[in-house]
Amino acid sequence: MKSERKSREEIVHCGQMLCQCGYVAAMDGNISVRLDSRQILATPTGMSKGRMKPADLVIVDIDGHKISGRREPSSELAMHRMIYRMRPDVGAIVHAHPPTATGFAAAGLALNQPLVCEVVIGLGSIPLARYATPGTPELCASMEAYVPDYDAILMANHGVVAYGEDLERAFMKMEIVEHFAKIALVTHQLGKQAPLEGEDLEKLLEARRKYAGSTSTASMPLQPSNIRK
Repeated sequence: MKSERKSREEIVHCGQMLCQCGYVAAMDGNISVRLDSRQILATPTGMSKGRMKPADLVIVDIDGHKISGRREPSSELAMHRMIYRMRPDVGAIVHAHPPTATGFAAAGLALNQPLVCEVVIGLGSIPLARYATPGTPELCASMEAYVPDYDAILMANHGVVAYGEDLERAFMKMEIVEHFAKIALVTHQLGKQAPLEGEDLEKLLEARRKYAGSTSTASMPLQPSNIRK
């Protein structure tokens, strides 16, 4: 585990990156890092992710109780806590609203078609969880089935959550989701998709299983991409 001070600095930098990339606006999104088996360092509620300072962050325990911090934790940390409980390999989580990927989520479309080989290797696929009100137990329930096998999830009419071994990997997975969404959008505009299949897809999935940074076992596709869930 990194020091708490280093983790605070990395969260602040990640928040700035989210703003610079246009993945969040105003007070959108949240970021967290697992400090140890019981403690989570996270962004506070009601604050721009691009204007945070290390001292603004809060520490909560795995049950959601605030341990320290001058600000209050976000109600959406329940989603983070669920992921940490279900995925011991996850060390950091990023939730944001990247415009193109969130557009797919608002249209009820999963990003689960194997259109780009690098995305298959890096993420497998990105399923779509049904809509639930942010910060409620229903949101966690809508995502729960996907957490063990996927490293990024679209949340219908809401946004994206991505997670990884550390904050750098979690942020990069968010980048992959948005980049892939832009590519998928072009295929929709062209009116044609040519997904990888058969032996070509199997080779990529095998490469994913061997990829050092991969912990999930997602196969493709999970849901019909043109059916709202």
